[in-house]
Amino acid sequence: MKAVCLLSSGLDSVASLAIASGKYDVQLGLTFDYGQLAADAEIGLSRQICDYYGIQHRVISLDWMKDITTTSLVNRQGDVPDMAEADLGNAKVTSESAAKVWVPNRNGLMANVAAAFAEAMGCDYIIAGFNAEEAATFPDNSPEFVDCINRALSYSTLNGVRLISPVLEMDKVSIVKEAVRARAPLVLSWSCYQGEEKPCGLCESCVRRARAFREAGIKDPAVEDI
Repeated sequence: MKAVCLLSSGLDSVASLAIASGKYDVQLGLTFDYGQLAADAEIGLSRQICDYYGIQHRVISLDWMKDITTTSLVNRQGDVPDMAEADLGNAKVTSESAAKVWVPNRNGLMANVAAAFAEAMGCDYIIAGFNAEEAATFPDNSPEFVDCINRALSYSTLNGVRLISPVLEMDKVSIVKEAVRARAPLVLSWSCYQGEEKPCGLCESCVRRARAFREAGIKDPAVEDI
């Protein structure tokens, strides 16, 4: 069974690719550049990850997205919100943080672009890193979102391309454990919202990642020197 993978180089997408590669013949990794601060890091590392797995890599430019949103992920004049680990369980704080980094219909758009590639290449599946922990504040990570996308794809693709996520029901701790079990190249992964030389360690994505590795009892090979 052939597949296309949505690959941001983040923990979730790298873990999903690693897990899926044991079951599917992944043909292509797609990385999107929508003007995000971390675009260069995500693209460079995703390319290395695809080389690691011996699959084709392609970057899709969505440069117009930065013109229609003020999200702090793309707004160089804005501030990416910092997050204290103690606030990860605070629904009000995490909802406010999610709103500040929301990109309009990003996952819906990416899934549909990937579906076009999948259908054209004769692939049956799209691999994504949607997961339960992020679904709590990002509805486009939820099982309901995946179901809705798949209903639409049953009409919009002749071969009935399906979107799946191997980590859909997992929190970040479980994702770390499964990634290690699947021998994912986590040293090449990048979760930070920022685009600096090293992960900031302060944004919500960095904080969630740090907590997950610590609770999993595993040293993070990508940020251990921070």
